[in-house]
Amino acid sequence: MLNRVPEAQWSRLSEVIAETMGLHFPSARRADLQRGLEGAARELGFEDTAACVGELLSAPPTAAQIEVLASHLTVGETYFFREKKIFDVLAADILPELVRSRRGREQRLRIWSAACCTGEEPYSLAMLLHQAIPDLADWHVTILATDINARFLRTAAAGSYGEWSFRDTPMGIKERYFQRAGDGRYAILPEIRKLVNFAHLNLVEDVYPSLATDTNAMDVIFCRNALMYFTPSHARKAIRNLHHALVEGGSLVVSPSEASHALFPQFLAVNFPGVILYQKSDAKLRTEQRWTPAPLSETAEFVAPATETPLPWAPPVPVAWPPEPAPALPAKEPAQTETLPTPGAMAESLYRQGRYAEAADILRAAIDQHASEPAAFSLLARALANQGNLAEALAWCRRWIAADKLDPAAHYLRAVVLLEEGDPEQARTSLQRALYLQPDFVLAHFGLGNLARGRGKRDESRRHFANALHLLGRYQPNDLLPESDGLTAGRLTETITAMTDMETAP
Repeated sequence: MLNRVPEAQWSRLSEVIAETMGLHFPSARRADLQRGLEGAARELGFEDTAACVGELLSAPPTAAQIEVLASHLTVGETYFFREKKIFDVLAADILPELVRSRRGREQRLRIWSAACCTGEEPYSLAMLLHQAIPDLADWHVTILATDINARFLRTAAAGSYGEWSFRDTPMGIKERYFQRAGDGRYAILPEIRKLVNFAHLNLVEDVYPSLATDTNAMDVIFCRNALMYFTPSHARKAIRNLHHALVEGGSLVVSPSEASHALFPQFLAVNFPGVILYQKSDAKLRTEQRWTPAPLSETAEFVAPATETPLPWAPPVPVAWPPEPAPALPAKEPAQTETLPTPGAMAESLYRQGRYAEAADILRAAIDQHASEPAAFSLLARALANQGNLAEALAWCRRWIAADKLDPAAHYLRAVVLLEEGDPEQARTSLQRALYLQPDFVLAHFGLGNLARGRGKRDESRRHFANALHLLGRYQPNDLLPESDGLTAGRLTETITAMTDMETAP
C-alpha cells in the first residue's frame, strides 16, 4: 500500500501534521509516519494508505481525523513516578517552599501535566501531594492534565491500570493508593482521582494561558517527552506559551533529553543532582541588573542562560558562498509625526505578550491618573489573575461590577477568579448572574458545566454542556468567543465533546 504514495505527498503530509499537531516527521522518521498512517487509514475506513493520504491532503484534517491520527502517531510509553529524581526534587525542594510561602494565606497550588498521556504522571503528582502535605484537605489544589490524544484521556479518566504501569514505581504506592479490580487491573482510589482534572488540549494550535481553560497562573508545569517530537518553531512557540502560563518563580519540568540552554533562553536553569528545572524569573532583572536569586536549596545551582543557538534537532542552516551582495537600502521617507499609543493599547499589547506585571503597572498608573473605562478594570483583573494575584484581581472585578453592574463579562471574570481561589459556591452565583444578564453566554454555561462535573452532578453537567453546544452551533468554527482569551467556537466544541466522551466511556 505504501509504495503507491509518492514521496512528494509524504513530504506534504508531514507538513500538514506539523502544522496541525506539531509532530515532526522529517525524512529520517518517514518509516514512523508510514507505520502510523497504515493503522490510521484502516481505522478511518480507507481501502489503502494512499487514499487516506490523498484525503488528508485535500482539505484540513477534521477534529475526528486528528484524534485518530494522534492515537497512531503519538507514543503512550509512561508509568507511575517515571524519572523518580524529578519527583524527589519536587518533594524535597519545590513543594516545601511553595507550602511555606502560602500557608496561612492563599493556600493554593496549581500544577499542570501537559502531554499527560494515559494519566500516570498527573496521578503520580496527586499521590506526591497527598504524601507531602498532611493538611492537603485545607488547600485548594488544581492538577490539570491535558493531552492531544483523546483516547489517552479516556484511559486516564477511567483510572484503571495494569502491572506494566507500575514498573520502577516506589514501594508501597500500589498498595496504598490502588484497589485490585476483578480483571487483574488496579483502580486508583477516588480521593486521588478527584484531585486531577483531565482536558483535551493541543499544545500547538490551542491558545494558552487562558482563564477560560484554567491554563493560567501555574506553579509547576510538567511537559515531558513532548517537545522532542515538535518542529523547532513549534517547540519554541509552546515553550513561550508555557512560560506565560507560569507564575513568577514557577517551574517548568521537561525530560532530561529535552533539557537545553538554547531551548529555554527566557528561563533560569536550576541544577539539582541529576535534574535540571527551568524557573520563570524576571528577565529584566537578570539581564540588566545581573541579579541572581538565592538557590532553592543547598543542592540547587543556578545556571546562567546561554545565547540562543539552533535547537538540538534543528537541521543545519545552509550558507551560500560566495555571499550574495546586500540589498540596496530603500530611500528614506519624509519624517512623519508618530502617534503615541494610549496606556490602554500599551497594556493590551504587553498582556498579549504575556508580560502581565508590566501591563498591570501601566493600568494601575493610568487608572490613578485618569477616569478609566470598565475595560481597564477588566484587563487589569485578567493580568493580575494570570500572575496568581487573586485577591487584587477580585478587588478589580468588584470595582468593574460597581462601575457597570449589568455587564455579564464582569460577573463571569469574577467567577473565574473565585474558582481559582477555591470558592465554587460564590463562583456559581456569579456565573448564574452572568447568564441572567445574557442567557446565550457560552462560557458561563461551560463554566457551570465544569462546576457540576467537579461535584459529580452528571445530569446537571450534561445539561449545561448541551446548552453550550447548542449555542456554539450559532458560531463558525473559527469565530473567537467573547471573554475567552482567543478560544474559538470550534475548539470549545471539541473540548466539550471530548469531556462528554470521557464521562460516558466505560
